[in-house]
Amino acid sequence: MTGDVREPGPAFVAVDWGTSSFRGWLMAADGTVLAESRGGEGMLHCAGSGFAPVLHHHLERLGASDKLPVLICGMAGARQGWAETPYLKTPTRLDALHEGAIRLDTPGDVRILPGIAQARADQPDVMRGEETQLLGVTEPGFTGLVCIPGTHSKWIRIEAGAVVAFSTYMTGELFAVISQHSILTHAVEVAGSLAEDGAPFREALMASRAAPSGLTAALFRLRAAQLLGFEQRADGAARLSGLLIGSEIADAAQRFGAQLPLRLIGTGALGRLYQAALAASGFEVDTIDAEQASRRGLAKAAVQIWGAESRT
Repeated sequence: MTGDVREPGPAFVAVDWGTSSFRGWLMAADGTVLAESRGGEGMLHCAGSGFAPVLHHHLERLGASDKLPVLICGMAGARQGWAETPYLKTPTRLDALHEGAIRLDTPGDVRILPGIAQARADQPDVMRGEETQLLGVTEPGFTGLVCIPGTHSKWIRIEAGAVVAFSTYMTGELFAVISQHSILTHAVEVAGSLAEDGAPFREALMASRAAPSGLTAALFRLRAAQLLGFEQRADGAARLSGLLIGSEIADAAQRFGAQLPLRLIGTGALGRLYQAALAASGFEVDTIDAEQASRRGLAKAAVQIWGAESRT
């Protein structure tokens, strides 16, 4: 005997609202994506045009009922965002993230998840958006490290499902600034090869890991080597990337250790670079797609807030 198999109905809308982008998903209670909508209306765009109209536009594109709840993570909860969502302070359990969500004074049930702050005078740090990815890639009892590469890379130590310490590295931003606004502009082709298995990247990575305190000297040598004919400008981007990532990994390994299992939340060329660099540095690496991590985290938090029932 066979019967009709019902398709999962929509239960909530999940939104990852970044500085320069909007990503929204119409989701079933089990985390199945039923529809998606993307755009360039990030926090910077909405500072002038407003957040509510952008959300309404994307909800229409998703075909979402106005009765569906909406859960948002990311920069919409920043001080310059839609409404500032207070940070949860370390140590904080990831499965309690939903308890810090705030409900907006707007039609419907729209909530924003909090970020996490390391409120220590000697090591102050903050994150917004990454905490949701962490929820998406960890289990309640997980103990280990998570690395999230990007413009501002994050390294997070988690013990028994709680964020206990983390550190932010301006690796991606430094690459952009140095390659475009320093003397190394003449030594780096920004569109140059960044192959993770290339000799220039590996050599720079190893050199930076071996002597991380010599980073600024190594940066100048990158230019000098080209002037003296020892290296080619085409390899400049790979060497610069290797030096910066190597310095980041060396400091993180000293700060957090390299013995714990590490989950890498990354995608594309940058994710592959970090995966190769971490493996070469002795880490046991498990890689998870960044966007998938965000969706999973939003889905987990949504079920904790509203339960598993579908809404139509």
